[in-house]
Amino acid sequence: MTQAPATPKAARRQHDREIVALAVPAFGALVAEPLFVMADSAIVGHLGTAQLAGLGIASALLVTAVSVFVFLAYATTAAVARRVGAGDLQAAIRQGMDGIWLALLLGAVVIAAVLPTAPSLAQLFGASDTAAPYATTYLRISALGIPAMLVVLAATGVLRGLQDTRTPLYVAIGGFVANALLNVGLVYGAGLGIAGSAWGTVIAQWGMAAVYLVVVVRGARRHGASLRPDAAGIRASAQAGIPLLVRTLSLRAILMIATAVAARLGDADVAAHQIILSLWSLLAFALDAIAIAGQAIIGRYLGAGDAQGARAACRRMVEWGIAAGVVLGLLVVIARPLFLPLFTSDSVVQDTALPALLMVALSQPICGVVFVLDGVLMGAGDGPYLAGAMVVTLALFTPVALLVPVLGGGLTAVWAAMTLMMTVRMATLWLRARSGRWIVTGATR
Repeated sequence: MTQAPATPKAARRQHDREIVALAVPAFGALVAEPLFVMADSAIVGHLGTAQLAGLGIASALLVTAVSVFVFLAYATTAAVARRVGAGDLQAAIRQGMDGIWLALLLGAVVIAAVLPTAPSLAQLFGASDTAAPYATTYLRISALGIPAMLVVLAATGVLRGLQDTRTPLYVAIGGFVANALLNVGLVYGAGLGIAGSAWGTVIAQWGMAAVYLVVVVRGARRHGASLRPDAAGIRASAQAGIPLLVRTLSLRAILMIATAVAARLGDADVAAHQIILSLWSLLAFALDAIAIAGQAIIGRYLGAGDAQGARAACRRMVEWGIAAGVVLGLLVVIARPLFLPLFTSDSVVQDTALPALLMVALSQPICGVVFVLDGVLMGAGDGPYLAGAMVVTLALFTPVALLVPVLGGGLTAVWAAMTLMMTVRMATLWLRARSGRWIVTGATR
């Protein structure tokens, strides 16, 4: 059984070491994910505003198509970490294999849904007549990479649960470099335009999935875990992920509503929104590195029956989240004159983005608390509460965002509504963390 150190100071040092050991590699891996979109935005943005606007719509839809299934990583991390804490590595990896098989099945379903409906989806989310063809092209090609990204999510969850965040870092770095080189070569070298950007991303995504499968299969063979699909295990993985699916769908609905509102404000607004959303995602994933550490650490402590260690780790990670949010907010303010020209030379888009960018900077300490507590509760397997809290947040955010075109305020008002959304999330998560009801020990919840 994992035991917390006897003194508070020793406990803080131990938690700091654990957080750093897991969060630093996780930070690199998580930052690489939004860098895929940012690299695409930077490359496509210099083709023209219409192309960037089309990419903005398509990216929002694709990220939604993948991230609604993020439970493949989050639920797997928590379940595997609990079994690691209980000392059963074979069962831990078997749990992960069920998640990978589920990822492949879900990926096939998503492709079948996206390919024929791409033009309608682009129009539904407010693409203008000039941006819609680019959005449709990017969406159809990039959809072919969705199964690969779902496999990456599931396999990443296995490794995180095993307390390994270094391998995902190496894979993410390789994937980002390949994506950037392929995009430049296909967009400009081969003259494929926005289609080249999509193909480059798809190739990089399947390469990442192949590497993960090799790593996980080797681990399964080493510990004697079966590689065959198990219907009961796959069904159990799906059922365990349902609350997190509801939570993620609610969050993605919030982001899609924000993008749809920005699109209705005009091409300059949605282009600026795409740039800011890319940065917001980058910052969110950076903060989520601490949350990833939280999932693995909390799951391991609870699996080992150490409730006191889980509470202490939670408190320390919240402190880390606040500090990281303050630092990131200051960096956004300092770097804003250099950041925007990287993505567009259109002065109208830059002027539209600047005040909204400052709103993002001010919200970062709030985001730090939100992401950390989200990770703690995921690590504890507290999915039903997370689902309910996010549904409430969606219900409060939607009318506020939809009033922006009516009341005015432009893109800055959209991001003020986003800040309000994060404040509501912080309140609901803080109340749950303080209650202690998430603390349930044992190899399974």
